[in-house]
Amino acid sequence: MVFGLGRKAKKEQAVEPDDSLAAAESPGEADAVSGIRANGPFDEAEIDGRDGYVDLGALLITPSEGLQLRLEVEEATQRVVAVTLDLNGSSLQLQAFAAPKTEGLWDEIREQIGQSVGAQGGQVEEIGGSFGTELVAKLPAGLPDGSQGYRVARFIGVDGPRWFLRGVLGGPAALERQAAEPLEALFRKVVVVRGGSPMPPRDLLQLRLPKDAAATPPPAAPALQEPERGPEITQIG
Repeated sequence: MVFGLGRKAKKEQAVEPDDSLAAAESPGEADAVSGIRANGPFDEAEIDGRDGYVDLGALLITPSEGLQLRLEVEEATQRVVAVTLDLNGSSLQLQAFAAPKTEGLWDEIREQIGQSVGAQGGQVEEIGGSFGTELVAKLPAGLPDGSQGYRVARFIGVDGPRWFLRGVLGGPAALERQAAEPLEALFRKVVVVRGGSPMPPRDLLQLRLPKDAAATPPPAAPALQEPERGPEITQIG
């Protein structure tokens, strides 16, 4: 497994507009299933220990063959604010946030993402998935031949006990369910370490570089942009 640090974002490849994103479960279908987290993502209290995980502080990641982890560093503060999993040509950016005890954040955050995308001339579509309601965002972007296409990202959100975990799928995984399956499996295995300290809702849970990982990225390591504090569409492009 390879670790790297990134400070700038690579843009998702623009694709020609089509209807392929609609080939999913009907909206809300998975939401009707009780215990949406029955098979993960998990809270720290729901696992036996941290052995076998890559310990990033607020997130524990299960290693996988061919997986590369890139930690996103906020340049002004030098703190780690996100981790991106690169696998098979697709990416999954992860961020965990503090949440209220009595209500989730995902419904409100989906609405805000939609407003942000619309303000940039893009489109959003809610679809049903194995993690409940998901959001597919399409932002206008130029194709290599000069024609107009879209840059696509697929947002996954899961509300846990006093935390919210957000994933953003990019590359082929944003468009094709089959391409997304390996990263979805890794998302399901993520463990969130909320900690007991009081935190305002939406504050990022603290990530850190693993103790045994090199702080210098390999020369060819791709870079991501600097994520903002909250889950905004500007984090993906």
